[in-house]
Amino acid sequence: MKKIGLTAFLAGGINILSAQTPSFISDSLDSYIQRGIKEWQVPGLAVAIVKDGQVLLQKGYGVRRVDQPEKVDENTLFMIASNSKLFTGTAIAKLDYEKKLSLNDNVTRYLPWFRMWDSTTTRLITIRDVLCHRLGTRTFQGDFTFWDSNLSKDSILWKLRYLKPSGQFRQDYGYCNAGFLTAGQILQRVTGQTWEQYVQAQVLTPLGMRNTYMNTAGMAQRANVASPHTNMFSTLTVLPFDQIDNLGPAASMVSNVKDLTRWLRLQLDSGRFEGNRILPWEVLQKTRDANITVSNRKNNQYPIHFVTYGLGVYAADYNGRQVYWHTGGAFGFVTNLCFVPEEKLGIVILTNNDNQSFFEALRYQILDAYLGVPYKDRSRFLQGIAAKNNRQMEADLKHMQDRVNARNSTPVPLEAYTGDYYNTVYGKIHISKAGNNQLRCTFQHHPDLSATLEYMDNNAFRLTYSNIGFGVFPAVFTLKEGKAETVQIKATDFIEYDAYLFARDPQGLMVK
Repeated sequence: MKKIGLTAFLAGGINILSAQTPSFISDSLDSYIQRGIKEWQVPGLAVAIVKDGQVLLQKGYGVRRVDQPEKVDENTLFMIASNSKLFTGTAIAKLDYEKKLSLNDNVTRYLPWFRMWDSTTTRLITIRDVLCHRLGTRTFQGDFTFWDSNLSKDSILWKLRYLKPSGQFRQDYGYCNAGFLTAGQILQRVTGQTWEQYVQAQVLTPLGMRNTYMNTAGMAQRANVASPHTNMFSTLTVLPFDQIDNLGPAASMVSNVKDLTRWLRLQLDSGRFEGNRILPWEVLQKTRDANITVSNRKNNQYPIHFVTYGLGVYAADYNGRQVYWHTGGAFGFVTNLCFVPEEKLGIVILTNNDNQSFFEALRYQILDAYLGVPYKDRSRFLQGIAAKNNRQMEADLKHMQDRVNARNSTPVPLEAYTGDYYNTVYGKIHISKAGNNQLRCTFQHHPDLSATLEYMDNNAFRLTYSNIGFGVFPAVFTLKEGKAETVQIKATDFIEYDAYLFARDPQGLMVK
């Protein structure tokens, strides 16, 4: 192959490295990724770098599914999850620019039935509020109810009134997927088009993103698709594909690095793509303007002092540059997109193992190389944190196994634990007898999900979900007059941090 100056070619990727390319990118990136996916058990990864208006690299590593030979390439589809949010924020910002709505309009102007926990928030809450995670709710609050559920979009919004906030409205940051769904439903009221139709027509089609899809439905049947995996319990396991189209404006898009470089190029060229104006610059500005402070303290590991959130995108300083990014997580997938307009730099990383931080280490490593940060092995640092967390999880799992192995007898017959239980936010679960010292739990709004409960001691059962992505946790009952009265159910923090208390009383308990 002909070489010009420091020109190099990354096999299987695309494009040319210029004389200004950092040595880490030209000399070490490929081996860094190969090592990282092995050490972190990432079956497949796709990465792209945009610099100075050109696609410098787009390449796949590893396999789409751990037990099959098909390789990941630049066209392999991944769920991009919360990287959908900037598309939603951009759509709403465009409608604001066109004066078809205002970001400061009250939500109830478009959804008169919409309610939050308290009347003051309900009266004041605006479109801007729902797009920047400042509702006062806890991060991920309600998502165990909403994620992978059979609830309709409006049913999810109806349940927001049952989420008791732990923070202050417009003061405290708390990541809320349902806020973006709210914005998507408002978009439909204003335009007469669904969120999917509007974003397709206004963004994807003009950009030529032909292999990007608005919904997860049917993803498993598409060509060149990465399968979701987790190694949460050591062994790398293939998971079911999430069905999260009811949270579409927050999380449902599917794409590949080849298409997403077009989105990055638009972000880095003030709304233009290949010389054509796709979006007004003012629209992009609105998405990036800070609406709430996420953090304003110096980070001990990264050259960051502040983090803010706009409309579907984070912003931070990074070694003197303004960096915008978002991550996305669905069961079996974690992804990120990042762009640095001052450096005309964009990065997209898509992976198909949800229990790893290499996708973040790689982003920071690329940023370090381009922004002049002295080399530190970001992957090895994050591995140390992960190892500590894994040791704790292994200890917890062993402790539960030991308690199950003790074969203790329940203090009351198993039938005393069976029946229907209710939670104000979730709805109903049903617990039935499944064998010696075992129960089975089914979930009203998750018809494809169940859980096995094996008795340990002290009215606590080990709860193992049929979809292992939801985790393994103790389920603790309380008794009254020889019969179970409540049970506490937990899922992985990947979905929601808090446990749910279910009660036999149909009125439930107003708790989360």
